[in-house]
Amino acid sequence: MAFRDRLPGLGFELNVALRFLLEGRFQSLLIIVGVAAGVAVVAYISALVTGLQRNTLEKTLGAQAHVVVSPPDERVVPAMPRSGQAWVLSDTQARAQRLRTVADWPAVVTALERRQGVAAVSPMVAGAALARRGEATRAVAITGVDIDRYDRIVGLRKKLVKGQMRLSPGEAIVGVTLASDLGVRVGDRITVDTGQRSETLRLSGLVDLGIKDLNRRAVIVPLRSAQSLLNLPGGVTQIDVTMDDVYSASALSTDLARELPNKVESWQETNAQLVSALNAQGISTLLIRVVVMIVVVLGIASVLVVSVVQKQREIGILRAMGATRAQILRVFLLQGAMVGAVGSLAGVVLAVGLIWAFTHFVRGSDGLPLFDITLSPRMGAQIALIALVAGVLAAVAPARRASRMDPAQAIRS
Repeated sequence: MAFRDRLPGLGFELNVALRFLLEGRFQSLLIIVGVAAGVAVVAYISALVTGLQRNTLEKTLGAQAHVVVSPPDERVVPAMPRSGQAWVLSDTQARAQRLRTVADWPAVVTALERRQGVAAVSPMVAGAALARRGEATRAVAITGVDIDRYDRIVGLRKKLVKGQMRLSPGEAIVGVTLASDLGVRVGDRITVDTGQRSETLRLSGLVDLGIKDLNRRAVIVPLRSAQSLLNLPGGVTQIDVTMDDVYSASALSTDLARELPNKVESWQETNAQLVSALNAQGISTLLIRVVVMIVVVLGIASVLVVSVVQKQREIGILRAMGATRAQILRVFLLQGAMVGAVGSLAGVVLAVGLIWAFTHFVRGSDGLPLFDITLSPRMGAQIALIALVAGVLAAVAPARRASRMDPAQAIRS
């Protein structure tokens, strides 16, 4: 065949498939554009949702631990007077919670650090206080920490905007909003009063924790200073844990709740609404992927069905010249694969362009990008592979129809 002579390095089926596609180049171009658009939509939305979820998690978990171990809530055990043959619970009033230490916390910290999948562990003391500077007074939350351990939990060093990442005795790091409210800068002093004790602290640094309410209340001090201020010598009110995989926090929380006589909460429990929203986004993205891929499959199938009808005579001639049914089948399967491959590659390139446009032109009120999104090579390859498989699957029915044609009837058509 003349076409085979022009492409001697390619197989018979590939030669014929290419010829059919090129002869109907307008139809082929349209379906390739359709496949590219579908792949671009799927890739762009997947990258957008992934970036949005990552940004949301970073903001939510950037200032909190993945798992928190704290003392169990104090409860009043109700009296149970006998009333005839039944035990009746008497009315009780909930007991006010006081600061208490995690029992045997050094051993708990050591055990947690040895667990697989745990990235960092930080014991801390947290409580309420008043911060004063002259006539200005603000309600604050004192957090007593080992600065190096706490940095591994919330990445405090990255959030330092002024001063030094240092917590010597008598020093504190505060949120930028609190510093503005009190009218202080790095090197100034504030007085912190817990109602039991007070201490004057020198500001060694200012941090932006990413959440305005936290920036308005955060006062970070050395662990021993907080123990003294809150009258909890040698104790800690909670142990913060960060995981290598944030989604494994729930499993660790469940295990620790069985093993320890403490209250254990994962970030999924404390942010239940956020988890529900993330799950809903994931399901919505999956539905969009499925719908778009179905449209792509139907588009490729419709073009190949038309091709089979238009090429009946050629198919009959090929069969009369000795082409087997399997070869005809492979011709149309190759057409579907080539359309899927070219369209998926073009779609990935288009998605990269859309992502670039989003990150460079879509800005927030502060003039900065809303959030960073990228199309990872793995995600791009997965979507392209799905489109390729969709192209092959779409070609199955037209290919089987073409392979079953009677050569004589096909030639006469």
